[in-house]
Amino acid sequence: VYLYFFQGKHWTLNNVLGICFCLQGIERFSLGTYKIGAILLIGLFFYDIFWVFGTEVMVTVAKNLDGPIKLLFPRSLTPNSDTGKIELSLLGLGDIVIPGFFLALLLRFDAHIAKVGTTKIDIHQSFPKPYFHSALIAYVLGLVTTLVVMIQFNAAQPALLYLVPACLGSSFLCATIRGEVKELLDYSEEEE
Repeated sequence: VYLYFFQGKHWTLNNVLGICFCLQGIERFSLGTYKIGAILLIGLFFYDIFWVFGTEVMVTVAKNLDGPIKLLFPRSLTPNSDTGKIELSLLGLGDIVIPGFFLALLLRFDAHIAKVGTTKIDIHQSFPKPYFHSALIAYVLGLVTTLVVMIQFNAAQPALLYLVPACLGSSFLCATIRGEVKELLDYSEEEE
């Protein structure tokens, strides 16, 4: 697979490898607490905005570095008449992995609230997931917003500009509606 990727560099194989890397990263890492997750997201929110809008470094590296470090999306299915290639938009893997860490934390918080053990997990056990589902929907909407703005303005966009408020806002709104703000802010995976 890797050999085929490096010979042909087709965008779909790039995306398959990139998604595999994302899933492995999210599976193997835990933020520990909601507060740590929020601080990380807020810090990276400003980091992403600075490096995308303030300098050309991130855009240059993302466009010129070949490898599965980004997901590629075709702008149209017809090749450019000048180059003969399909024009692609890109999304860095960090824009998937970092919010993914946060979503995984929210899923474990849902399990904690539902009194489901997190050490020996029956993957078929059903429990309510209001925090995970609300943040996942908000994440997808933030991602769609990122792609629409990127294509509409034909300019690089810091995806975390849209994803961080979506993830943090949805989880905090869910906690407010459910009356569980204190539980969410006090949640720590180290207790379990």
